[in-house]
Amino acid sequence: MSTETGIDEGRSAFREHRWTDASRSYADADRRGGLPAADLERLATAEILTGNTAAGLETLTRAHEEYLIVGDITGAMRCAVWLGMHLLNLGETARSAGWFARGRTLVDELDEPGPVAGLLLFPAALGKLYGGDAAGALQLFTEAGSVARKFQDRDLAALALLGTGQATLMLGRAEEGLGMFDEAMVAVTAGELSPVPSGIIYCAVIGNCHLAFDLERALQWTVALDRWCRARRDMVAFSGQCQSHRAELFRLHGAWAEALTAAAAAQGLAARGDPQALFGGFYQQGEVERLAGKLDAAEECYRQAARSGWEPQPGLALLLLARGEARQAQSMIRRAAEVADAATRCHLLPALVEIELAAGDPGAARRGADELETIAGQYPKPMLQAVVSQADGAVRLAEGDAAGASQSLRQAWRLWQKLGVPYEAGRCRALIGRACRDLGDEPSALMDFEAAHAEFLELGAAPAAAWAASLMRAGAGEGAGTAGPLTPRENEVLRLVASGRGNRAIAAELYLSEKTVARHISNIFLKLGLSSRAAATSYAYEHGLAG
Repeated sequence: MSTETGIDEGRSAFREHRWTDASRSYADADRRGGLPAADLERLATAEILTGNTAAGLETLTRAHEEYLIVGDITGAMRCAVWLGMHLLNLGETARSAGWFARGRTLVDELDEPGPVAGLLLFPAALGKLYGGDAAGALQLFTEAGSVARKFQDRDLAALALLGTGQATLMLGRAEEGLGMFDEAMVAVTAGELSPVPSGIIYCAVIGNCHLAFDLERALQWTVALDRWCRARRDMVAFSGQCQSHRAELFRLHGAWAEALTAAAAAQGLAARGDPQALFGGFYQQGEVERLAGKLDAAEECYRQAARSGWEPQPGLALLLLARGEARQAQSMIRRAAEVADAATRCHLLPALVEIELAAGDPGAARRGADELETIAGQYPKPMLQAVVSQADGAVRLAEGDAAGASQSLRQAWRLWQKLGVPYEAGRCRALIGRACRDLGDEPSALMDFEAAHAEFLELGAAPAAAWAASLMRAGAGEGAGTAGPLTPRENEVLRLVASGRGNRAIAAELYLSEKTVARHISNIFLKLGLSSRAAATSYAYEHGLAG
């Protein structure tokens, strides 16, 4: 194959989003006779998209140098800026700063810098955005948007709009910011943008929708991102982030096995060349492990997520709470919320309310709930309304207002049901039961506890199932022989476990298979929130089931 044929095939594959084929054809042509600067730039993009990031950065550096040789300063400056952007995403701040400086030096050689001058505003804008100066970031992103309009550059215009929306969201103007995201996504879904800006915008918009409790928007754009990635099956970059977003949606909707599968896929793609998926892949796995009661596994996942540079919150603080370390959890969530921007703080407030109540500070919990209510008044989305009503109901219970708590919690439960978020719906149902008990309506309380317990069992949420079971036992009394949610057969298996018998001996005594005995023991652990035979033995003695 001649050099010219290889170049033609590379260009054709690139246009058709066949990144692996484009890389192969371009690389072959490069070995035979070299590539023009523009084709080197395309080869670099194809390499980065297929996860060959190191090779892509090297090729992009060659493209930059080739542009300089032929006197195309604008092309050289564009490569320098994108090298800086890619390195910034990889956390290589020193190399990134060097390339941005090179880009600014090249600007001085041009009478009319063009749209790349707008991209050069992004490093400072992103620094302000994530450094707590959302207003300063908004000003720079707005300036970049003006440059884009002047030169009619669609990539720059969409990226500037994304940044403007993020800054606006962080300033607390959620509805306005999300509207900007929708506008940016129009350009993406219409196919108007280059592949790298398209992927950046997809993933950033979805992440910010979750941050703003806009579950419906997040779902719609995640479906669109999934479709976009599937149409580019050899693409690694952005595919991992897509999987982490899918994991979060699966988790919220109670499909925890599917969430773990998507999280594992995100982790694998992060290792193959999509480093931005590192946090989401491990954080979402950690959330499922925590809710399932596998606290050591959750802690390890949060530790891995933290390698990305982002704090694994509020999951880590809630993990401490699950371990009974309420004071430490309180200090952690307070510190995280104190330093967060407005959007992130809103995302942390529900956990803050829960932890403050557990730590015995209903006053702080009330302040958190009231802050959520103020935010929701400006941005009345169903998920945020559910969060607000649930927080208000939990605080009212602590304040002794059972009737008001019941009203708020029932509203939250209806919203969670409508949104299809079963874990939070189950928590609301259990809290409604507590309100009924406080109002003297024990039959209704037990029905609510039983419904919550059944929901948690179906999800595999062992700690929550144990909590609901304890509420049921509190109403029935803790008399001898009471085993709460266990069936008669499970009671018998528990008694034999407490006597020290192994699975084979239990199977022989009860005329069951060892597999059936193992399943009964697994159910006992899940229902009672236990993790070992020793804990099961202690439980049996405490409740008069052994001896």
